[in-house]
Amino acid sequence: MWASAGRRSAVLMGAVALLLAGCVGGDEEPRGGSDGGDGVFRLGYVLPETGQLASQGPAQIESVRLAVKEINDAGGVLGQPVPEVTASDEGGNAGVAARSADRVLASGVDAVIGAAASDMSLAIIDTVTGSGVVQCSGSNTAATFTDYPDNGLYFRTAPSDALQATVLSKVIVADGEQRVAVVARGDDYGRGLLKSITKELKDTGIPVVLGETYEPGSEDFDRVARKVREVNPDAAVVVAFDEGAAVLRAMIEAGVGPRDINVYGTDGLRGARLASEVSPDDPGVLAGLKGTAPATGNGEYTARLRAFAPEVKESQFAPQVFDCVTIVALAVEATQSDDPIVFATAIDEVTANGERCTSFADCKRLLDRATNIDYDGESGPLDFVEEGEPGRALFDVYTYDASGALRTMRTEEGSTTN
Repeated sequence: MWASAGRRSAVLMGAVALLLAGCVGGDEEPRGGSDGGDGVFRLGYVLPETGQLASQGPAQIESVRLAVKEINDAGGVLGQPVPEVTASDEGGNAGVAARSADRVLASGVDAVIGAAASDMSLAIIDTVTGSGVVQCSGSNTAATFTDYPDNGLYFRTAPSDALQATVLSKVIVADGEQRVAVVARGDDYGRGLLKSITKELKDTGIPVVLGETYEPGSEDFDRVARKVREVNPDAAVVVAFDEGAAVLRAMIEAGVGPRDINVYGTDGLRGARLASEVSPDDPGVLAGLKGTAPATGNGEYTARLRAFAPEVKESQFAPQVFDCVTIVALAVEATQSDDPIVFATAIDEVTANGERCTSFADCKRLLDRATNIDYDGESGPLDFVEEGEPGRALFDVYTYDASGALRTMRTEEGSTTN
């Protein structure tokens, strides 16, 4: 059986809700959505071409295209090539993301990849799943999505921040920290990680002496840096996106940078250009900063992606997006239907409790022999739980060396059972 009872129930309830909405919502302009299954699997994305995560956009967008190419090279889905992907920009703005989702849905897609930022997905999830279309994000990490009422149609290959907080806290504990300050974006991503990190550290007996949030659109972080200095921590965690460079500059000027105390980051802070953005003249100012982020793969995927799209520089969340496309396509093959209400029931199941396979082509060969599969992706083992997200995930522990270069120290596994 492809769907667990709980997941199948959620999907069927969603289908009923959609039918009822169609009966009573006659005065509302339709937003489009899936055609309900016509034998051709259609895909779209809402990903950052502009905005605060634009630096991550190329890797995610090209990962969608690479996955589609490899799927089509293997014979396509349901014997048909996947048509050109419908593209749209999330733009780092809820209004832009919502309009983009409407345009993608109007093209009749069966699944939407994205958005990248958790807040942008929250701006579109009701529209996408409410239209009876599957949504899969490779970089939404906010814990909010675990229990979100999504009609059983939202999935993510990025692990929940609850898993990342566990791994990061282990790094902090191993380093012998005693008093930790946490500075975080005042959005769902930042507040969620702040809460999870605080809990994990408290459970190990380490107090979080400051939990401070800031508005995502802020440009002046002097106040935040002063608050960190006032509590006299021996370590600080920064939960940020592109504004992280400015946060770190303010902390350095306040005497609480990596040369003064131990500083840690999360996935949004990881970037090859971070040190030069903080201090072009002295990138070594970040030497020793450590952090955690969902794994970027074993290097083979990054090389394959850059051969396909040489302009890609960053690889954060690229393998997770590739896996989003692949597992959705495999679910269509497993159910032999491109109706999202149908193939959504198989998405969890193609990632666990079957014969292991590591590519669309190999997995499809097993499905053609009526063999249940366990797709281990470019981003790790996946092993989806009933909530439609990884129960196991790999995290890179990264650092910046004396020259400011980004290095991966090691890779650790986080799971819902540890």
